[in-house]
Amino acid sequence: MRSSPYWPVISHPTLRRVLPGVAVSSLGDGMAVVAVSWLAIQLAPASVRGAWVAMAAAAYTLSGAVGALLLRRFVQHRPPAQLVCWDAALRAAALGAVPVLYTFGALGIEGYVALLAVSSVLHSWGQAGVYTLIARVLPERDHLAGNAVLSGVGSVATVVGPPLATLLIGCGGAATVLAVDAATFLVLAATFLVVPKGSVPEPEAGTASRSAGFAVIRRSPALSGLLALTFAFFFLFGPVYVALPLHVSDDLGSSAGGLAAFYTAFGIGAVLGSVLTGFLNRWRLWPATAGIVIGFGVLMLPLGLGAPTGVSIVCFGLAGLLWPPYSSLSTALFQRSAPGALLPQALAASSAVRVLSVPLGIALGGPLTAGLGAVGTLRLSGAGIVVVGLVAACAWGLRAARRCRRPAAGAAEPARAGSEAGTDTAKEAGARP
Repeated sequence: MRSSPYWPVISHPTLRRVLPGVAVSSLGDGMAVVAVSWLAIQLAPASVRGAWVAMAAAAYTLSGAVGALLLRRFVQHRPPAQLVCWDAALRAAALGAVPVLYTFGALGIEGYVALLAVSSVLHSWGQAGVYTLIARVLPERDHLAGNAVLSGVGSVATVVGPPLATLLIGCGGAATVLAVDAATFLVLAATFLVVPKGSVPEPEAGTASRSAGFAVIRRSPALSGLLALTFAFFFLFGPVYVALPLHVSDDLGSSAGGLAAFYTAFGIGAVLGSVLTGFLNRWRLWPATAGIVIGFGVLMLPLGLGAPTGVSIVCFGLAGLLWPPYSSLSTALFQRSAPGALLPQALAASSAVRVLSVPLGIALGGPLTAGLGAVGTLRLSGAGIVVVGLVAACAWGLRAARRCRRPAAGAAEPARAGSEAGTDTAKEAGARP
């Protein structure tokens, strides 16, 4: 165990304090994956259920991108533990209001969507705070392992959460699940509230403009290209959040337990993927990320090609295997490339783009399912992801070919330009993400 790449992470004194809180809140979110859509299905009029399910799922994440853009002036210089604490407290309050209003019969679909939106306003900054903490307390060589631990905790919660949500929905309804989710965020807030001052190193003070995070990304071809790939990948996956619940409930005639089976399979694959991620620190970035995207899309296709339910669940689980490596590898590049003083801003900017892409895809899922049906939407999503991965692979191949043709005498100047952009030539080539 001590020779594992994960030992420096789980044995670090600061991380030992906060990881239990992260695990508890991740479990709540694992249950909310089922409950958010299921409660929307219950509250929305039958004639427009698809649109309201899309709006509920989008609201749960979209406002995080808005908060990342509009609240930067007020929160960008806050300590990372404080960012996580504020995000967790807001989510606990907004999500906790859902079961209260539902109990008194005062919760309509419009109010439900509004509360989901409020709950996520600070979520991009909360996520940035967690990964900034990882980057500041661990040496660079352990960043990927730290990211993988966080991803693994979330993956385990995705396995355990949906079955627990199914049991709670059967006993007390979907609103009960959101009450439990709110309580888990209170635990997370309390955990980060007691992080000792001085236990998280602070970078040298620096001035950061309002657009500093995006400026760091824009100056680095590796970061901007990776963020473009991530946006397209997540955008095309977004419609699945609308199509899959409707496919389970309408096409398969199943209950919340059927939807939980898909998410649980995805979570099992993600747990295994998280365990493997810590050993991938020597993978070349662009071939790895493009290959992951292509493989993910291929594994999504059976859901839209009429495969038997068992086969679809297995393929969805194998797709989950690829999710943590992509997330952790791309986050590690940001942690290593962005200047320390600007790391929260760069991570929040990245998170804003990622958070925005999924809700946009979810919003597209509403009209897609209305026009193509749930199965047709799933088929289009998988095929689109494959195409995006192939384009990224071709782009990397062309860049690698140009690099090979570049005269050796002229190699010094591009290397110096890459250093000024916040990342060295090796990182831009993806040699060590």
